[in-house]
Amino acid sequence: MVKTRKVYLLAMFLVSVLLVTACGDGKPDKLNIKLESFQYIDQEGNRKDISDLKGKVWVADFFFTHCTTVCPMLTSNMADLQQELKNAGIKAELVSFSVDPENDNPEAIITYISKFSDDLTNWQGLTGYSFDDIQTFARNNFKMAIQKDTASDQVIHGTSFFLVDQTGTVVSFYDGQEPPYDKIKKDIKALERS
Repeated sequence: MVKTRKVYLLAMFLVSVLLVTACGDGKPDKLNIKLESFQYIDQEGNRKDISDLKGKVWVADFFFTHCTTVCPMLTSNMADLQQELKNAGIKAELVSFSVDPENDNPEAIITYISKFSDDLTNWQGLTGYSFDDIQTFARNNFKMAIQKDTASDQVIHGTSFFLVDQTGTVVSFYDGQEPPYDKIKKDIKALERS
């Protein structure tokens, strides 16, 4: 009888631990990558660095303006995310890093993003660095490979959206080709509560 009760209590304890672990605080935690400092140029030609985003939740992606494959879809999806966030009253920044900085000057970026959204108040398209710099930055901070396609003028890069918290830490990523908008909104709200 005593042994049965101990087994029962142990089982109940384990179930409790599993429930607490499963429920957690709702914050996204797939990744835990503290971003390196950066200082780039936005689509307005203004210097932007990571301190400009401190205290803000943001979603990042990678693109280039003369992309003939995934970038138009990714940028369209980022514009849809912007509208979803606006409709839900959620404040978050959007940051798109060019993977072809030699061709993507501020004018090219603002022209490109403006095809998808007429509101760039919370959307920054960044450039002003070398290809080697963005290649290293993406690899070290987002665990994403970028490389030039030797057979064309295209750049090969990942298609994820990355969620960055108020401390500049990458906490999660999502499929940018089919973004789970509701999940992203839920994760941003969880970060805002923390």
